[in-house]
Amino acid sequence: MGAAMRRIHVGNALSAFGLGFTVPYLYVYVAQVRGLGAMTVGLVLAVFAVAALVVLPFAGRAIVRRGPLPVLLAALVTAAVGSLSLGLASSAAAVLLSAASLGAGQAVMQPALATMIVDCSTADTRSRAFAMQFFLQNLGLGVGGLIGGHLVDTSSAASFTLLFAIEAAMFLLLVVVMATVRMPHSPRIEDAPGRSGRGSWKQLMGNRAMVQLCVLGFVLFFACYGQFESGLSAYGVEAAGISTSALGTALAANTAMIVVAQFAVLKFVERRRRSRVIAAVGLLWAVAWAVAGYAGLGHGSREMATAAFVSTYALFGLGEAMLSPTVAPLVADLAPEGMAGQYNSAFALVKQLALAVGPAVGGPMGASLHAPYVVTFLLFSLGISVLAVRLGRRLTPAQDQPWAAKSRVVAQGGASVTGHARAHA
Repeated sequence: MGAAMRRIHVGNALSAFGLGFTVPYLYVYVAQVRGLGAMTVGLVLAVFAVAALVVLPFAGRAIVRRGPLPVLLAALVTAAVGSLSLGLASSAAAVLLSAASLGAGQAVMQPALATMIVDCSTADTRSRAFAMQFFLQNLGLGVGGLIGGHLVDTSSAASFTLLFAIEAAMFLLLVVVMATVRMPHSPRIEDAPGRSGRGSWKQLMGNRAMVQLCVLGFVLFFACYGQFESGLSAYGVEAAGISTSALGTALAANTAMIVVAQFAVLKFVERRRRSRVIAAVGLLWAVAWAVAGYAGLGHGSREMATAAFVSTYALFGLGEAMLSPTVAPLVADLAPEGMAGQYNSAFALVKQLALAVGPAVGGPMGASLHAPYVVTFLLFSLGISVLAVRLGRRLTPAQDQPWAAKSRVVAQGGASVTGHARAHA
């Protein structure tokens, strides 16, 4: 791991650590501490999603034209301003404006950091690099949430201001760390207006494999991440009778599974076809939904229901650990040279759409339509497997199983490994 990659990973950990201080307590802060009600919280979440959807198309173009580092620094400053102002805001208007700034900054960070990882890695190291990123993000969120829980006091607005100030400080510290990164040379598109704006999006939409991956990504995020804190938690409380403390335990089990299993899983997935790994995740999540069905509809004891519900979140975590070294490197390998930022931003846009639609659909279903809810998302999980198999038919060997393609090049005495890897990066 080079110096640039080490700093990128430190940056991922710091940003996740800062977010962990505030994410679990946003509802309590806005609705209760500031006294703005649950409706305002819903609007804040909507503003986060809308801000991301507005800025991501422009972020991709900026990354392609200027490089990921300047875009990342601008996003970090924007997020720091939004976080600090959110901690000081006392009116609904101020809270919503702050949320827009924080949401826009956070959204742009994702593709910028992902593109930096692509630029600083090779085909051989990319899966491990993205697995490390996901590991550190979850570890940072968990540790930040744990510490934040000990600092917060629901009777004191100042304690929440402290949490948001810590989050802003993490973003600014990350600015300092990232300003020292020396990025390797990568193609920039300075004077090609036809390939920026509409042209670049038209080119992306013409890549059938990327379009299929975006559809698959939407279903992945809709059926898993979009349900964690909305439909699935509502289902657990209403159908399974899960306590709020058990919900916390389930989320902790999800994070713990990722942290414990990430690198053991990496050894398993590195030598397997990416499309088949994603298909296996769909089957695994179908099992998770079946276990959730038992928790809420099996009429067992409260203890058995709780154990099944916690197991559901753990199984989701195992699937996430399998996806982290698989999907992001695949996006990078589908991108033409110099266009990784555009492709990363497009995939981040799909993710944000799924995270916006998922809670809106899953929340009401999970709270009132218990059996249809479980069956619907079990079928979505099986759909992931079908879509992954279909995607595999469109991928080249170098995209679906890069380790095998590399081995064939070496065995045939053809082009150098470095040149082959660069051609598909």
